[in-house]
Order: sequence, then C-alpha cells, then structure tokens
Amino acid sequence: MARQERAEVTRAAILDGAARAFDAEGYHGTSLGDIVKEAGVTKGALYFHFSSKEELAQALIDEQFSVPGPAATAERAGVQAVIDILHMMARQLVQDVRVRAGIRLVIDQSSKTGIVSEPYTRWIELFEGHLARGQERGDVKPDVDPARVARLIVGSWTGLQLSSQVLSGRQDLSAETTLMWEMLLPSIVPPRRLGRFRPEGSAEGAATALVAAG
Repeated sequence: MARQERAEVTRAAILDGAARAFDAEGYHGTSLGDIVKEAGVTKGALYFHFSSKEELAQALIDEQFSVPGPAATAERAGVQAVIDILHMMARQLVQDVRVRAGIRLVIDQSSKTGIVSEPYTRWIELFEGHLARGQERGDVKPDVDPARVARLIVGSWTGLQLSSQVLSGRQDLSAETTLMWEMLLPSIVPPRRLGRFRPEGSAEGAATALVAAG
C-alpha cells in the first residue's frame, strides 16, 4: 500500500475510533488515550493527523456537512431540498457513527461553554438560501421570512432528534421528521403549492441517500 493510502486508512481509523468514543462518552468523558485504544493506532499516529482532541472533535463536527451532498446544490435548491436534507440527517444519525458523534459533540460543547454556534449558523444559512430560492419560485409565502423559518427549522429539529434519541434510540426519527414537516409546510407554503412537496422526503432525496451510503 502506498504511503498516502496508508495515511488515509489510518486517518479514517482514527476518525472512526474517535467517533465511537465520543458517541459513547461525550467530549468531556473521552481522553486521547481512549481514542487511541478505540482506533487501534499509536499515539504518534494520532498526533501525526490531529494536533489535539479539539482538532479531532472539529473534524467530526464538520462531517455532518457532507450529508446534504447533491441535495444542497443550486439545481435542487428549494423547500423539498430542506425536507430531504433533514431526512438524510435522520438516516445518517442512525447509520453513521461519525455523524452521530459530530452532533453529540456540538451539543456537549455548547452546553459546556455556550459559544459553539458555528454549526448551527451554517445549517441556518444553508436552509435560508434554499427557502429564499423557493420563495422566488412562489413555493414559499411572500410574507414568510426565510431567515426566521430556517432558524425555527434548525431549532425544532435539534430538539426533535434529541427527544427521539431519548425515547426510541432515534428509531422513530424519520417518522417524527415527517410529522414535523406535515405541521410546518402549511404555514410556509401557499395552499395551491402544497401538493408539490413530500413531507416524508422525495424519491430523489432517497436515491441520493442510497448513493451516499453505497
């Protein structure tokens, strides 16, 4: 195996091991020693790729922003894209320990320091852009403020996934996400346009998730 390939395999092992450790014990309950043991690498290998636990945690936090993929492109911008992104996140929280750990890390660090706002801001800005594009097409009511609705969506779904984790181990998160959209869409979409959107997620969004998983 070429040196670069070995480095990529080691980096992936570190991220996967760190994700399992952070997912199980949280940021403050996990040490670098725990990560080294979980990843099956040496401490030197860990430090070659990541200078600190904070840098490693940030890499996992950033993993969640790879989930939207094609759903976040300009060609698919709009209300359905936001719906599909949250359904993809719901699936990934169940299936992907890196995404699960990244979400927990954001919550852990925010509750400890109260200053980790950047991931929330990125999601809000992404959704605001999609909703604004939908408004230009007439899919969002003209009196709706995309920025405020985007913030409401992020806050609502953050609480939803936390309660789903506690109540069902997130097994009902997709169904609860659908219910959230069934309640929210009539408030932001003109009645004549409601039939265009699938609160359970579109076929295109599901296909994108399958490609990403495969």
